[in-house]
Amino acid sequence: MTSVMDQMGEALWIMVLGMVLVYAFLGILILGLKLIANRYAPKAEDNEKRPETPVASAQSKGLDPRLVAAITSAIQQYRAQEGRS
Repeated sequence: MTSVMDQMGEALWIMVLGMVLVYAFLGILILGLKLIANRYAPKAEDNEKRPETPVASAQSKGLDPRLVAAITSAIQQYRAQEGRS
């Protein structure tokens, strides 16, 4: 039968080995993610080449301005009622 000190030493060794393996795995994982991100991430010049999409407004879609005003008024009234309840 081994002594308590031998068992404690073995437990300490297993704990240190486990911690080293976990930190090594996490380091490799972080390194791998950085390499993949550098390879597949969009570059700054890719963003400059993309055309900007025009903002859709009520006028560009051919909506009646009176209809838009009525909808806006209805939304404002609904929000005002909701605040009082």
